[in-house]
Amino acid sequence: MSIRVTVWNEFRHEKNHDGVKAVYPDGIHKVIADALNTNSGIKAATATLDEPQHGLTDKVLAKTDVLIWWGHMAHDDVKDEIAEKVKKAVLNGMGLIVLHSGHFSKPFKLLMGTSCDLKWREANEKERLWVISPNHPIAEGIGEYIELPEEEMYGEFFDIPAPDELIFTSWFQGGEVFRSGCTFSRGHGKVFYFRPGHETHPTYHNLEIQKVIANAVRWAAPIKQVNPRAFGNRKPLENLSK
Repeated sequence: MSIRVTVWNEFRHEKNHDGVKAVYPDGIHKVIADALNTNSGIKAATATLDEPQHGLTDKVLAKTDVLIWWGHMAHDDVKDEIAEKVKKAVLNGMGLIVLHSGHFSKPFKLLMGTSCDLKWREANEKERLWVISPNHPIAEGIGEYIELPEEEMYGEFFDIPAPDELIFTSWFQGGEVFRSGCTFSRGHGKVFYFRPGHETHPTYHNLEIQKVIANAVRWAAPIKQVNPRAFGNRKPLENLSK
């Protein structure tokens, strides 16, 4: 059975910014979903902010094994009740991959419990993503590093909880470093934050970046659905009478 992925994007920059439209004419979500659909065992669909319920209806979430989230200029436009539904879905086992400026998204901040703030700079500078955990499944098939000729800089301190695992660390031409590939366990779900992907750069067309995202989908997919009957009052397995 294929891993069912929903790629969510606010899809605002691509409509309002000619430079972004030139790089992603059909939207960042379309490029990511199309790349994922070239992988055997992955079936990706898309959802965007301006759809009813932001495209994340109960039916969609129920059929989503892994949700990928990209947002930037419209975090506040995401309804609180939708963010809470995403959080609940993760706690119940859905995987979540948060990309780039999605660090400030409502679902990610709810799951982290911190400000998720950081330093940043737009200077079209080189980024070198060093692989810190080469044996981790998310880094499978990636060499010592991924080099991106131009990206937005994110710098430490990154106000997140200590990650369960650190997969990638970025170095930027201006001198900063950043924890760019972080995993977290939340309830029954897995969360992966992956830093690259500023909207004015063709990062999601990069084959190595696409491979990391596909690897992360396989890693984050739930192994099995949680059975709610495992909770609550329980009869004893042994006879308690004396």
